[in-house]
Amino acid sequence: MGNRTHTRRFERLRREFLEDGRRLDAAGDPAADCWICHKRIDYHAEPGTTDLSHELDHYYPVSLYPDLQDDPANFRHAHRKCNRERGNGQPKLDLGDVIPAWW
Repeated sequence: MGNRTHTRRFERLRREFLEDGRRLDAAGDPAADCWICHKRIDYHAEPGTTDLSHELDHYYPVSLYPDLQDDPANFRHAHRKCNRERGNGQPKLDLGDVIPAWW
């Protein structure tokens, strides 16, 4: 966390990213869902206030890649809880759909 800087530019980018997520969610686009658990985010809650509320997550953690903090290509929509559980590690791998027993 020591590498993180709070600049006006980053705060503007964070607001724009949240608004983009809200637009995508209103359109039913799954790109607005949490990139870690793939479930819908509660965009009605204030960001970072509940486990299911929106939090901007960095694919490459700022603690390890401080130069990517302001790079929108590094931004991901996430639940507050998922982001906090992930920390600066890699997300758990999604192994895909369960194959039916008859397969």
